[in-house]
Amino acid sequence: MKIFIMRHGEAHHYAASDAERALTDRGRSESVAVARACIEQQDLHTIDKVLVSPYLRAQQTWQEVSRYFSARHVQICDDITPYGQAESVFEYLAALVELETLDSLLLVSHLPLVGYLAAEFVADMVPPMFPTSGLMCIDYDPHTRQGKVAWNVHP
Repeated sequence: MKIFIMRHGEAHHYAASDAERALTDRGRSESVAVARACIEQQDLHTIDKVLVSPYLRAQQTWQEVSRYFSARHVQICDDITPYGQAESVFEYLAALVELETLDSLLLVSHLPLVGYLAAEFVADMVPPMFPTSGLMCIDYDPHTRQGKVAWNVHP
């Protein structure tokens, strides 16, 4: 199965709260560029489930890329904010994949969680530094609970 982990696009530095930071024009265009590049990978057309952080910049990133992908189910997930706990999120996702027999799952989230989460899925990986709008595809085996990086797309 495929796990897709995406960091939100570039966001403005200032807002009433961290959760309310909106995408910049560059953040929107780079997210679209990544979506287009993913279509070329032939792996990311229809997604079984999408989990999106409740933070505005992640929601807006999903809005931009959702024009290029078809999702069977989209859900806001409060556990994938910048302060989410990678180990707990990994356990939740592993159970979700098994329970719902998913073939593909996309997360739209934040640093530092995206890097730590990638390292949970891929043994012996140093948590990578995702650029804004960066997306990683992981080939994940639910039976062994191990994955390997298939590809990365960066703006």
